[in-house]
Amino acid sequence: MSDPTTPPATPPATPPTHLDPQVFVDYLGRTRWFAGKGRPFTVSAIRRIGILPGQVEGPPTVAVHLVELTYSDVAADAPDAVELYQVPLAFYTDPEPRLDHAFIGWWEEPGLGWVHAYDALHDRRAMAGWLRSFHQAASRPGGNMTDERSTMAFHRLPGHELDTDVHSTLFSGEQSNSSVAYGEDSLMKVFRKVTVGVNPDIQVHEVLTRSDSDKVAALYGWLDWMDETADGGTGAVVQLAMLQQFLRTASDGWDLALSSVRNLFADPELHAHEVGGDFAGEATRLGEALREIHALLAEQFPTRVLGAEETAGIGAAMTARLEAATAVQPSLAAHAAGLRAAYDRVASLGEVEVQRVHGDLHLGQTLRTAKGWKIVDFEGEPAKPLHERLLPDSPWRDVAGMLRSFDYAPRVVERQLLEEDPSGAEQRSVRAAEWAHRSRNHFLTAYSGGDMSEAEHVLLAAYLADKAVYETVYETRNRPAWVDIPLAAVAEIGAA
Repeated sequence: MSDPTTPPATPPATPPTHLDPQVFVDYLGRTRWFAGKGRPFTVSAIRRIGILPGQVEGPPTVAVHLVELTYSDVAADAPDAVELYQVPLAFYTDPEPRLDHAFIGWWEEPGLGWVHAYDALHDRRAMAGWLRSFHQAASRPGGNMTDERSTMAFHRLPGHELDTDVHSTLFSGEQSNSSVAYGEDSLMKVFRKVTVGVNPDIQVHEVLTRSDSDKVAALYGWLDWMDETADGGTGAVVQLAMLQQFLRTASDGWDLALSSVRNLFADPELHAHEVGGDFAGEATRLGEALREIHALLAEQFPTRVLGAEETAGIGAAMTARLEAATAVQPSLAAHAAGLRAAYDRVASLGEVEVQRVHGDLHLGQTLRTAKGWKIVDFEGEPAKPLHERLLPDSPWRDVAGMLRSFDYAPRVVERQLLEEDPSGAEQRSVRAAEWAHRSRNHFLTAYSGGDMSEAEHVLLAAYLADKAVYETVYETRNRPAWVDIPLAAVAEIGAA
């Protein structure tokens, strides 16, 4: 059998089609970040939006594509019926054995002849072109560079000189995007699933960077493309990637919390405040960081005061999500009355202040550096449409997300240790509850700055219930053995 990665000396009568949809179908199915796995779809359109500038002489040529998918398991007008994915390909005329793991296919490419196509994010030569393009943009008027072969544009913020001599390293653990580190200098996040419009991660990072906030990784630049056919021909932007400060020595907040819990469980006779890995101080500093972020977002983005009808709509939307969740996990029905009561109390507030928020905050969206906590990934809840992620919301949604994360951390460690020492389960459960309670209280006290108003208590209780219901659905579908974690929170909230 011939090697499928090598084109024959004499091309076949029917060579592979240029931009054959099946190539992208096969490719997407092998990736970690493709969100449509298991759903029936067709590739309904492929658009090559540009050739990457910034390449040195010689291969590869890097072409960026937007691949449109249409799903057949929902109505044609459903919000998730069509998705758009970014697929950058690196073309080489000869095979590159070092990139065998990233091979996509081979075909005859107009202007290039027979090419071998590879996932460009795995190729250091290709990724160097992105970095050079960002570097070149800094010297252009306004820090912007548009290549004449496309309407892709690189944008730079002033204040940081990029090191273009470093190698790139692709992170392997991500599920929804692709991130590439450039030495110890910068980090580029390439958005795989893209949407027409402004990406909130870029938008928020730009605003906070220009505000000199030290609670986020500084934004260095971003790449976008103008779809001149969108919005009836008036055009709309599609944002493709962002380049920011690389926090190389930072520690993931979720990992730090798990380590703290393990430290506690190592001597279950000690209380949470008695162990060296007590997390209360970090929870306090994290609460202060979130309060500062929310204050900046309220200054830099529009705020609103919802009227009585809109306020009642918050609780109504939560109730609707509860009803849909109960169909997935029927055990929620036993607590539905208490949950609905928590949602109904929101309507009694009459007015609620809303602003730009993170939208999907948990310990995994935080990094601890030597200079303090930083909050990352301002894209919002991935399952929501872009226009909803850009809407102002109550900051208590973010607070609730973090409080639920504090509850999860010790329960996860409990499960990891259960097989090792089942006899210690009861004592660990007591200490887990103690750790979660202590961390939540310190975080909440630091965030609120003191006593909370009755309205704040009402909002927090409703958002906590809504988050726990969401978690129940997630665990039911993905990790059924863990569903008791959010269900325990649901029972507690429902009984309040």
